[in-house]
Amino acid sequence: MKTTKRLGIWMDHSTANLIEFTDDNTETTEVEVQVGEQDEPLNARDETMIQNKDQNELADFYKRISEVIKGYDEVLLFGPTHAKDELNNILKDDRHFDEVKIEIKPADNMTENQQQAFVKEHFDING
Repeated sequence: MKTTKRLGIWMDHSTANLIEFTDDNTETTEVEVQVGEQDEPLNARDETMIQNKDQNELADFYKRISEVIKGYDEVLLFGPTHAKDELNNILKDDRHFDEVKIEIKPADNMTENQQQAFVKEHFDING
């Protein structure tokens, strides 16, 4: 019988914690995005360039997370911002994720232990 591969992802617009449960332990991997870092004063033209750069960096962030999700059967996206919804919309438009069961839940800022407990409870993982 095939083992269902499950992944929990706590995320906001700057960080994603990917939480995977294996037979005997829990592994959390962090994916980060650096958006909006500027060292120089801005003028109106620079604002548009910065917004485009920010959008490109966010798209890259979602793409890196999507690549990881391809290896799972069930995924829980949770967190305090709309990042989880934005990622879900991208995944829904990509046929590679048609067979992946994706659920979304709102959640506050959490410690790593709270995130792991949230995922464990959602997937009803004993231990």
